[in-house]
Amino acid sequence: MNDAAESVVSGGQTTIPASIRRELDIDDGDRLRWQLEDDDTVTIRVVRQQTRPFAGFDGYDGAETTDVTNEHDAWGVGTE
Repeated sequence: MNDAAESVVSGGQTTIPASIRRELDIDDGDRLRWQLEDDDTVTIRVVRQQTRPFAGFDGYDGAETTDVTNEHDAWGVGTE
């Protein structure tokens, strides 16, 4: 893709044109790394959001009952 796109700066912020976001697959949470070059051009790199360690964790569904007082210590670890 070599199509030109532009946006307006307002309050020190700008919007990434939709065609650029789609082409680069930029998503919420991604970061942009800006690099000013010696010839006064700017290079922008997309830094993808990393998946959080528990992003796929569904949690406890409550199917099993437990007795917290007798089965777990203060750190939530089983006492068996």
